Amino acid sequence: MYKIPLYDINGKKLKDLELNEVVFNDDNINNDLIHEFILLQQANARQSNAHTKTRSEVRCSGKKLYRQKWTWRARVWDAWSPIRRKGWVAFGPRNDRNYEKDMPKKMRRKALFGALTMKVRDNEVLGLDKYSYENIKTKDAYETLAKLGLTDTKTLFVIPESNEVLVKSFRNIPNVKYVLANYVNPYDLLTYKKVLFLEESLNKIEETFVK
Repeated sequence: MYKIPLYDINGKKLKDLELNEVVFNDDNINNDLIHEFILLQQANARQSNAHTKTRSEVRCSGKKLYRQKWTWRARVWDAWSPIRRKGWVAFGPRNDRNYEKDMPKKMRRKALFGALTMKVRDNEVLGLDKYSYENIKTKDAYETLAKLGLTDTKTLFVIPESNEVLVKSFRNIPNVKYVLANYVNPYDLLTYKKVLFLEESLNKIEETFVK
């Protein structure tokens, strides 16, 4: 059974927190599945911005540019030919292209559990029992991270639900990203070096994904 250290906001270790064996289990680690899920995330986030015009969208004169024979040049027709400047583009990118991918729910869930297990196995996950500050202050958030030794490390902060004090206190700290527990994903887990869980966030993950 995997465990993570649980700290308070002063950096004092309270205990080793036992993790759910359904989520944090070596049997869930499948590198190919995790890679496929990350490709899915990147594809679904991709915007189809590049766009070129087809022949029907370009308006030029239809007059033949020069005579067909005896010019010793290649035969050509009108000015909107795709080989001419300001002409239409043959086989160019269009903004209606769909890059979305999909995966079965069970595969996505196993990929997530595998990524979480890898982070715990590499000792890159910490727990915070609660964030007890009531005022929105980036200084308090930064001091909490400093006491946990996370100020110089890319850190993913997993919170159980949207909280104005948490969100506004942490959002301006460099190299720190917060994410709701039910939106945690392999891409963020593998992008950030350390993962900091509020204790309630682990319960939220179990409620959301363990069924």
